[in-house]
Amino acid sequence: MWIPLFLERCFGNRFLNRIAHKAVFALVMLLCLLWSAAFALRPAAPAPVARFQEWPSHWDGAPLRPMALGAVEQRFAERFPGTIARLTDGRQTLVLRRVEAPTRMLHPAADCYRALGFRIGDTRLERDAEGRLWRCFVTEGHDGQKLRVCERIVDARGTAFTDTSDWYWAAATGRSIGPWQAVTQARPIAFASE
Repeated sequence: MWIPLFLERCFGNRFLNRIAHKAVFALVMLLCLLWSAAFALRPAAPAPVARFQEWPSHWDGAPLRPMALGAVEQRFAERFPGTIARLTDGRQTLVLRRVEAPTRMLHPAADCYRALGFRIGDTRLERDAEGRLWRCFVTEGHDGQKLRVCERIVDARGTAFTDTSDWYWAAATGRSIGPWQAVTQARPIAFASE
């Protein structure tokens, strides 16, 4: 019986209750504003210094040659939390990315190809001659050229991921330790069967 009286006293439509509730709400809003301002005005963490990354000189026994990043890749690399390199062994192009921290900027290669206007098909998981698991797909450009694209991400412990989202959540929750190396290899279909 005292509960309804208590509720009526605290929440009844009275002048004092209306003023008190508005005052409490205003105080909470002010505290939220001050909290946000404190985080916005705090000194920014220093930008990570790009460390020298020595890329492999061979891939699966074939010597590699460095290639220049394209204009789009260069703009992307300027914001990427890590380092990026393009290499070739004469038969395929490798894009190697060293990732220092979990990031949504590391996304599936299929997304990049789609954004450039390529059609994607025949997506599946495959094992290579060394037993490594890759996520692979076939892409076709406007000129009709088909590429076989395969990708994987490997952490510092050697654990491999073929799904970018799976990698991200494992890295973000500490189940996967970096730095990570993401490898994307693209080979013209004519060479894929060799």
